[in-house]
Amino acid sequence: MGPARPTERIVVVGASLAGVTLADAVRRQGFTGSLTLVGAEPRAAYNRPALSKGVLDGTATDADITLPPLTCDVDEIVGTAAAGLDVDRREVVLEDGRRIPYDRLAVTTGARARRLADLGAADPGVHETVFRDLDDARHLAAALRGRPKVVIVGAGILGMELASVCAASGAAVVVVDRQPPLLAQLGRYLSDLLADAASAHGVELVHDPAGVRLRGTGTPVVELAGGGRIEGDLVLSAVGCAPNVGWLARTGLLTDGGLRVDARCRAAPGVVAAGDVAAFPVPGGGHRRTPSWNSALEQGRAAARTLVDGDDAPALVPSPYFWTEQFGLTVRICGELPARGTPALLRGGPPSDGALLRWSDAGGGATAAAVNTRMPIARLRALTRPEPVPLEVQR
Repeated sequence: MGPARPTERIVVVGASLAGVTLADAVRRQGFTGSLTLVGAEPRAAYNRPALSKGVLDGTATDADITLPPLTCDVDEIVGTAAAGLDVDRREVVLEDGRRIPYDRLAVTTGARARRLADLGAADPGVHETVFRDLDDARHLAAALRGRPKVVIVGAGILGMELASVCAASGAAVVVVDRQPPLLAQLGRYLSDLLADAASAHGVELVHDPAGVRLRGTGTPVVELAGGGRIEGDLVLSAVGCAPNVGWLARTGLLTDGGLRVDARCRAAPGVVAAGDVAAFPVPGGGHRRTPSWNSALEQGRAAARTLVDGDDAPALVPSPYFWTEQFGLTVRICGELPARGTPALLRGGPPSDGALLRWSDAGGGATAAAVNTRMPIARLRALTRPEPVPLEVQR
């Protein structure tokens, strides 16, 4: 792919964080041609991680989470999803029948909530409740006013953040998963830390290695494969997300149902992808989606460079960063996850009172975590270097 010409038209499909970041970055890179951003939701792009935190507990308003409007020259089409892609004619087909021509295309359509039904773990016709967008957050916030018993299937980041807010609202909460909370995502040490905090806040944690199934109609019952049933007034499925790639079917862009990109976010000649929808190369081979705020920003900017500069754009070297807030703990992490083994305590004491932790890995790098400790990301990231700058000399 060569550099973009001023006469070309770039179309960004998906007004996600990655899409908005990409559109803004394209202009910052000096692209002066036509730029169009297409969004499925009938509202401005917003801060999605806040949904399971401030929006759900009522401390954040819609205005608080709305991303700053684009100030660059961009044609925005909102409230209409892409329904298909005509690769031969280079046209995006919208649900309302419009066709948007493009010379270069960016796919930033994000992801949808995965359902247990997608995994074959729900009876036909079961009413399954998920949590993905602003409407989901509003509905759950309203339901919590009645202090229901909430059963959450999935003890990942989303499931545990939902459990935290539900418990704080006065609801009885049960979280069910195949394994202990966050073990696969964060590693044993942080898993134990957050599980202990959840238990201290009254959350019942259940794990069944054989899995669960949703039974019945209406509000489902959670049936444990190892025996036993759990009933609740509200059952939430928080079992990850799936990329929004249905509109790309029969385009030849998908591999095993996913949209793979290279280190410059290229999915095909003239086509880039970024954010939750994109499967990025990982060390050791293969591709993996990394649905996170940080990845959306990094990939959105990298994809913009590729659209504008073509093959001269630099490859993206990810700088993993992640944070969560739950059960009175704020955990910020830089470096690869899951973190394995016992960390060195660099500063502080009991994590609930504030601690700075570091795990060394066999490759010479490290993962660093700040628990209930305020620290600029750059300083936290500096601790992941093979020879980290000592805290006392960092500025």
